[in-house]
Amino acid sequence: MVITAASLYSGGKDSCFALHWAILHGVDVKCLITVRPSREDSWLFHYPTTHLVGLHSKVLGIPLETFYSSGLKYKEEEELHSVLGNVIEKYKINSIVTGALLSDYQRMIINNVAEELGLRVLSPLWRIPQDKYMRLLVEIGFKFIITTIACMGIPPTLLGRELSRRDVELIIERAKKYGFNPAFEGGEAETFVLDAPLFEKSIFLKGRPVKIEEYCWRLEVIDAGIK
Repeated sequence: MVITAASLYSGGKDSCFALHWAILHGVDVKCLITVRPSREDSWLFHYPTTHLVGLHSKVLGIPLETFYSSGLKYKEEEELHSVLGNVIEKYKINSIVTGALLSDYQRMIINNVAEELGLRVLSPLWRIPQDKYMRLLVEIGFKFIITTIACMGIPPTLLGRELSRRDVELIIERAKKYGFNPAFEGGEAETFVLDAPLFEKSIFLKGRPVKIEEYCWRLEVIDAGIK
């Protein structure tokens, strides 16, 4: 059976890598799906920089379907069901690609909705060793930045800077010391991909750091586009 899929996509490293994996494994990805929550504390959907995913669609050459969510925990499963139902009808997909790493809640909701709709779920990152994964991203050519920091231990100097191998090693070291997830699966930080092996062109992003509270920072985007 030919696997035709939509990819749940936020523009961050996890959804981008999951898409990368799917395409390299022969999955026919028909579209990207971005769900933009109205609340920053959405339990299911990524909030920061989702307004920039259109740039990824252009450099990947894959259509983008954008939907909006209330961001309310008790409504998100129903909203995801509606989103995927619309995409199934339009693109005739039989699978969904996700970048889920460790969140049992996220995985449970996506799997429940997919089962109801008869979709196969592809989650290539599920339970992958976190430090190994971060190193792999840099090794295979992913260029990404941190757009938000929400925990103690991640240096704010990394905000908005393309992460090098040295930066990744620093994050892994700090994660062991301060007890956060080195791949940020607990919401400790959010990322945005500027370039990846499947991109036809790279993306630039300019911003300024804004301190929210003691250990919380956000990159305020000033300009972004395709190089």
